[in-house]
Amino acid sequence: MNVTGASVSELHIDARHETRDIVLPNQTEYVSQIAVDIGGSLAKIVYFTKGPTGGRLHFKKFETEKIDNCIEYIVNLLKDADQHQSQEPRPQDMAQPPRRHVRVLKATGGGAYLYHEKLTANLPGVQVEKEDEMDCLITGLNFFITEIPYEVFTYDEQDPDPMQFEAKLTDELYPYLLVNIGSGVSILKVTASDEYTRVSGTSLGGGTLWGLMSLLTNATSFDEMLDMSVTGDNRNVDLLVGDIYGTDYTKLGLKATRIASSFGKVFRMGQPDRNREFQSPDIAKSLLFMVSNNIGQIAYLNARQHNVKRIYFGGCFIRGHPITMNTLSYAINFWSNGEMKALFLRHEGHLGATGAFLKFRPIRKARHSFSYSENFVPDANTNDPGKVYCVLEDTNVELVSDQVLDDDNDSIL
Repeated sequence: MNVTGASVSELHIDARHETRDIVLPNQTEYVSQIAVDIGGSLAKIVYFTKGPTGGRLHFKKFETEKIDNCIEYIVNLLKDADQHQSQEPRPQDMAQPPRRHVRVLKATGGGAYLYHEKLTANLPGVQVEKEDEMDCLITGLNFFITEIPYEVFTYDEQDPDPMQFEAKLTDELYPYLLVNIGSGVSILKVTASDEYTRVSGTSLGGGTLWGLMSLLTNATSFDEMLDMSVTGDNRNVDLLVGDIYGTDYTKLGLKATRIASSFGKVFRMGQPDRNREFQSPDIAKSLLFMVSNNIGQIAYLNARQHNVKRIYFGGCFIRGHPITMNTLSYAINFWSNGEMKALFLRHEGHLGATGAFLKFRPIRKARHSFSYSENFVPDANTNDPGKVYCVLEDTNVELVSDQVLDDDNDSIL
């Protein structure tokens, strides 16, 4: 695959929390694989479409409990590919049939093993090849870090411009930590493109948040939970330092607004506060803070132990959600006294699937040459830091050359 000039598409997308295409203006050949990363909560798909000039990588996700819908989607992609390939111009020697492509599904994550028989049974004629989950995560992350401009960013609500992009890769890529937040959390120390160690993790991850919110709120999906948390006020649920001291605890550097005990106001004097009705948005925000703060502190402790300054957060848990990103950033900045950086990615949830996709063939690239987008920085200015990601998603400027792909003429594989 030729990734020279690869960039993030800025064409308008309708659905919230959807992941933008990657434009590959110099990829002229068909790419004959689809990749799927099946985790405990979500299944993520990466696939390629070819246009008149170049092509695109597309990203899709399904709840794992709806794995049949995910497989049906892959089946339809393959049918569409067959249709487009049958319409390819035939060679000058008309006796030769159109060139056919080997169809391969690269599968990673725990579901690559759990659902392997189901995948092979529903995809006859397709080679289903399993790939190691952690290998794929690192391969995908390194691709986004080194090849996609304006992919990596920091987030700080206290900054007038909360979202700051890393327009180009710094000279010192390694070592770094990858904190991959899926149903649970894995923390990897990466020292080279193919050298890494799982140094830690926690079972309190996205599955924890999803499970507790399902028990305690009326939300029916993860995205609904995130949207609900925006209007919530965790102070109605959490016990703050100010609730205990009446003011800041300055000797320890704890502001009155710091959470002393998550859900600490639900119990009073040993008895549950049953006379008070707790609102779902307040519960949602408290849970989001609780899980995010815990992950942020564990990430910091591992970064300190392994002397790492750069911490990448990946996984579908984040969803580009301002509250989540700001909580993780604050935790890293607070505990490290500003010495470490929390780094986020616009394709955070598809690292594993992208890595699996890239495992099929080596990629051709001009190292760190963001030739189609060096002079453009997405405008993330806003007076409302909570809406900064939406501002980014509404940017209708292509980070590519003037040869914009025609979406209507894209063909699968």
